Amino acid sequence: MSDLVIVESPAKAKTIKKYLGGDYEVIASMGHVRDLPKSKLSVDIENNFEPLYADMKGKEDVIKELKKYAKKCDKVYLATDPDREGEAISWHIANMLGLDINQNNRVAFNEITKTGIQNGMSNPHKIDMDLVNAQQARRIIDRIVGYQLSPFLWRKVKRGLSAGRVQSVSVRLIVDRENEIKNFTAQEYWSIDAKMTAPSSRKVFSAKLALVDGKKAELSDKAQTDEILKRLENAEFKVTSVKKRVTKKTPAPPFITSTLQQEASRRMGFQSRRTMKAAQELYEGIEIDGIGFVGLITYMRTDSLRISDEARNAAAEYIEARYGKSYLPSSPRIFKSKKNAQDAHEAIRPSMPELEPSRVKANLTTDQYKLYKLIWERFIASQMANALHDTVSADIEAENCVFKASGYAVKFDGFTVLYEESKDVKDDEENNKILPPVEAGDIIKVKSMEGNQHFTQPPSRFTEATLIKALEENGIGRPSTYAPTITTITARHYVERDGKQLKPTVLGDVVTELMKEHFKHIVDAKFTAQMEADLDAVEHGERDWHETLSVFYDDFSKTLEKAEKAMEGKRVKVPDEKTDVVCDVCGKMMVIKIGRFGKFLACSGFPECTNTKKIVQATKGICPLCGSKVIAKKSKKGRTFFGCESYPECNFMTWNTPIEEKCPKCGSSLFKKGGKAGKILCEKPGCGYERGL
Repeated sequence: MSDLVIVESPAKAKTIKKYLGGDYEVIASMGHVRDLPKSKLSVDIENNFEPLYADMKGKEDVIKELKKYAKKCDKVYLATDPDREGEAISWHIANMLGLDINQNNRVAFNEITKTGIQNGMSNPHKIDMDLVNAQQARRIIDRIVGYQLSPFLWRKVKRGLSAGRVQSVSVRLIVDRENEIKNFTAQEYWSIDAKMTAPSSRKVFSAKLALVDGKKAELSDKAQTDEILKRLENAEFKVTSVKKRVTKKTPAPPFITSTLQQEASRRMGFQSRRTMKAAQELYEGIEIDGIGFVGLITYMRTDSLRISDEARNAAAEYIEARYGKSYLPSSPRIFKSKKNAQDAHEAIRPSMPELEPSRVKANLTTDQYKLYKLIWERFIASQMANALHDTVSADIEAENCVFKASGYAVKFDGFTVLYEESKDVKDDEENNKILPPVEAGDIIKVKSMEGNQHFTQPPSRFTEATLIKALEENGIGRPSTYAPTITTITARHYVERDGKQLKPTVLGDVVTELMKEHFKHIVDAKFTAQMEADLDAVEHGERDWHETLSVFYDDFSKTLEKAEKAMEGKRVKVPDEKTDVVCDVCGKMMVIKIGRFGKFLACSGFPECTNTKKIVQATKGICPLCGSKVIAKKSKKGRTFFGCESYPECNFMTWNTPIEEKCPKCGSSLFKKGGKAGKILCEKPGCGYERGL
């Protein structure tokens, strides 16, 4: 008889089976098998918040198979993901199969490699009930908020709305930021910028006015600026001090879940959901030529910066062989995790550091390759030596006015030879230029000097990267919640994308203001963070989960009751978004409304006029079949495709993006095809023109 190992996904099962061999059966539960039924609250509040779990619909065949294999196998090992959610899945499976939860039948794999699987199978342990209870408490709180607060929003605003412990705070952050932008008043200020040359070089460098009469230069208008410029017209500019030093630049630590999502968003434009999908695939295992099925990265839901000695040594061996000993730090790098980090898993790193991205590229999809390359480079760079810069700053004085110039030259590239972390805000270009050799006493020639008007800028809208960063810094949610939260708030039309930016919709504004008025704790970042800390305490066995639920519900139920009384007989209207589109039935202006399937145009004369239209996103493309315009459309799964505006008379459609350029062969619109074999092509039948990107 063989032993049974239960995991979540078929891909993970396939990889693990390869390493365990014929003595084991490995099957997938396909995620959760039991949950709170959607048809009702499913939490007995009066009975100490007892959850009323049931087998999930659609999982009948999976459950039947699990029970069949469990009966015929000697021992069952529960090998679901090594986190709260995975622990809860194992607990549910154990209860469903009648397993003894006090037995050592739980195994965890930080990486899906031969070593990782051997280590996991060699160290079975009991199901961690603190982890399970923390997950249950979260699930129940989210269910209570969702099932008791959402109906309130349906009655007072519109049907189909939802609220949540993390999602509502996320929307508020975006709404508050938008209000800051709207209420921002720009302040005028001026700078004096000069182009100069030193006696030693003809190279022009930049300098900026920093001090006037010993005080910080603060020029508020043109008159002040012109006064200083006149004062400096025929002045001699002399270098009064030069400071030279060597500065160190240290590498960023390996990725955790939040920083991976941020960097993938900044560098590659990946939405967090896309990042986590590719990361999951890399973790679970991929067929690699010459190696077989192997998990390429460690577990991707973590907030720990811990690295195993084995991985650190493997990275050091690679760095020394590839770049030389000088690229190794004087002592191995150990990064400190933040105070409330869960240390069950390592940071996100390649499971085999010696496996260069180029070695596996042929076996990966475009997304998998880009993400693996990012993870691999970040990890290897994190174990490399500092970069060293020769930094020079000079004070240049004239008529009691001091200009400052600075620059640097790379003394040793260190880790930057491989990777540098991208930033949300770019550095001032002035600090990235090499300063020519200057010495105290040098007389500097001024090539040009001018006053420049500036205005203070409002704060930027959130992007996925900066929102995730804000959620993490405020202690809101956990690494596993960021991606689904952003998906939810966009799917509910509380927030919409404007390029990479996230901005609130009219609906998001209305709901947030209502929540702030009646449920201030639910949308308060500090309260939500404290709730998160309380749930972490449950996970660490420091707090009873029933008590945590009781404290939360006592306040929540009173708040809900108070809100119901205050809003009795009242309803909040969501203002329509105006457009310049004229209704072709009655001639009134059309407005934008939000329905089940997103935004659409509706006549402002409703209910007298019921005319509606789809919102058409025009492109610069022309249909290659009939010459009409090509417009962007959405599939049922939300994927963008392009089709003829004359549909159904013309049935042209394509997944390729139309571009402004015309085909040099036939004059039709060209289209851009992405992916590994990206190219520009003509889609006019019989043409055949194409070229590489």
